[in-house]
Amino acid sequence: MSHGTALGEFLRARRGLLKPSDVGLPEYGRRRVPGLRREEVAILAGVSSDYYIRLEQGRESSPSPQVLDAIGEALRLDPATRDHLHRLCDGTFRRPRHGRESEGVGPQLLRLLDGWPHTPAFVLGPALDVLAANSAATALHSGFEDFGNLARMVFLDPAGREFYQEWERAAHSCVAELRDAYGHDPASSRIAEVVAELSAGSEEFAELWGRHEVKSKSQEGKHLKHPDVGDLRIQFSAFTVNGAPHQQLIVYQAAPATGTAEAFAELDARTVEPAGSTHRRHTPGPHSAR
Repeated sequence: MSHGTALGEFLRARRGLLKPSDVGLPEYGRRRVPGLRREEVAILAGVSSDYYIRLEQGRESSPSPQVLDAIGEALRLDPATRDHLHRLCDGTFRRPRHGRESEGVGPQLLRLLDGWPHTPAFVLGPALDVLAANSAATALHSGFEDFGNLARMVFLDPAGREFYQEWERAAHSCVAELRDAYGHDPASSRIAEVVAELSAGSEEFAELWGRHEVKSKSQEGKHLKHPDVGDLRIQFSAFTVNGAPHQQLIVYQAAPATGTAEAFAELDARTVEPAGSTHRRHTPGPHSAR
């Protein structure tokens, strides 16, 4: 994907999500396509229509930070999405790398996961691949065909809609997190592979991917439903892994003396894996999420 095309796709998608009334502009007559016109974005950003059109068409590739800030304001971008816009213009996008990026999880982190036998914890790669998980996390996700890639579990595994009780929120989050990861590493062949598979297999994913919404993993709680132990109200934290900045350590917790805590204890009692049996995926293959 070329730099101009990536920037143009982003700008077209984001202005398509806005109505004139969203930005304080009058709306005259019927519009052939939804969203703001390019001329309206240019007026709001204080740039010429010709210049803005060149940006969308990829004929202008070096907008200043001030111009990007003005466009971000015109498109009502939140801080995370505005940062993504700036990353799209931080040099020319590279072609996808040949070969597969290393996704190894360090031995100290693996020992840490094994040291939490009663707390579900796992490590995610930028494409939302599960690179390592302890036995508690594996038991929590035992209803899925494969605990291999969170986005695939949400969109392509039938168990996803039962497990994630707030499925639409989970779906939006997965896509926005993938889009954020893509903005940090547009040359990632693994992200491209996951996006291609999900776009082909899920119309809902393809529609959400086309919206170019961006966010990193939040600290919001989750409402899950396990096929054996029922409803779970999860508190979770996400940590960036030092030395592997594109990996995240995800830790799920239950508030003390709650039904979720009891359910976690029941899951723990059902777990028969011996200590030290952390499930690992060092290098996702083309069918690793299956």
